[in-house]
Amino acid sequence: MSDNEPKGIGTSVEDWLSAIGERNVHVGVIGLGYVGLPLAVAALRSGFRVTGFDVNESHVERLAAGQSSIGRVTGEEVMEFCQSGCFRPTTQWDDMRGCDAVIICVPTPLDKHREPDLSYVEGTSRLIAGTLRPGQLVVLESTTYPGTTTGVVRPILEETGLSSGRDFFLAFSPEREDPGNQQFETSTIAKIVGGDGPEATEVATALYGAIVRKVVPVSSSEVAEATKLMENIFRAVNIALVNELKIIYGRMGIDIWEVIEAAKTKPFGYMPFYPGPGLGGHCIPIDPFYLTWKAREFDVSTRFIELAGEVNTRAPYHVIESLVEALSTRKQKAVAGSRILLFGLAYKKNVEDVRESPAFTLIKLLEERGAKVDFHDPFVPEVPMTREHMELAGRRSVNFDPAVLQSYDAGLICTDHSNVDYAGIVASMDLVIDTRNATKDIIDRSNVVLA
Repeated sequence: MSDNEPKGIGTSVEDWLSAIGERNVHVGVIGLGYVGLPLAVAALRSGFRVTGFDVNESHVERLAAGQSSIGRVTGEEVMEFCQSGCFRPTTQWDDMRGCDAVIICVPTPLDKHREPDLSYVEGTSRLIAGTLRPGQLVVLESTTYPGTTTGVVRPILEETGLSSGRDFFLAFSPEREDPGNQQFETSTIAKIVGGDGPEATEVATALYGAIVRKVVPVSSSEVAEATKLMENIFRAVNIALVNELKIIYGRMGIDIWEVIEAAKTKPFGYMPFYPGPGLGGHCIPIDPFYLTWKAREFDVSTRFIELAGEVNTRAPYHVIESLVEALSTRKQKAVAGSRILLFGLAYKKNVEDVRESPAFTLIKLLEERGAKVDFHDPFVPEVPMTREHMELAGRRSVNFDPAVLQSYDAGLICTDHSNVDYAGIVASMDLVIDTRNATKDIIDRSNVVLA
């Protein structure tokens, strides 16, 4: 019997609990990106055999060769699991036939009208339906609006004639990855699980319970979907608040960063959030709009969420306005024809992740105004191919050299990586726009503009 020939666990909860306890569950992970790959490794560390599917051939080839492009996962560990036969990354769907549990970790972007694009979820569900068999567990982890698991995924799977709750188990368990956060990893972050029925919840909870330290079961997949949105809407709204206060206090001559540092000394009733040049990553810029879209179906307006979205979307424009004004008043120079060096292309500090990075918007806005823009990022040596900014792919990070820095009209700090010499930037450039307060420890900041 080949590895790909379905063996099956059975359709009862007892069969699954026994198989999980014996680590006799073949786990399939669809999408080996920032969510799927760490999850696959967590399952491997817990003793499960894993097959990982991804459509990106070069990415799969690198993984098979023991190379990881995700900082949280080392190439050495990937190679060890591959060589042991426990892990098989693949671009061939047929290799997924033997999987007992299939976990969906694919993108859920917005289209150009800011409406949910579930094409990846739908396409993946159809692939699963093509090989679905009794007794399988299917889990969606991709962030989406409440009702997607039962309203989109389940109907596609049930076109096979098999029924959720009777023939297979279906659940939603939102990803909670935080790239660059050294305090947490997949196995140490509590996992929310909501199944399509109590038996699906029990099976999915048991599987994740063997992979992560804590699982929090909820009453339905819709509650689990809503939980993920609440987490990210909470962050989006509070970031919008401080982005707006930054502008208000700035007009008053008050440093928002000093205000935040003072406010966070209060031991209760306050949680610090920080302003920036715009939102990045998959979660905060995108997820709230999944709820605003779904709310229209129930004739409910989401004014608070949409206002936060407007404020955060406006953030890069405020940065550009500050840069244009500083060039004009401090150097009597127009932005057209100026050479700008942007520091930090990743969407957050100390990661290589450029998804939805506001740096791309800043580059676009500056170049539309006639500026020449380069970037320096020790985590991103070259701009990767992205869906939204294909024209920037292949641009390379410039070397950090004082003589090189001096040749630019202004520096723009977009991401505050820890391994960048900000004192050197301030010493070498006569105008620095700082959107992250990365220069806070430098005594003489007379050439720095906080934006």
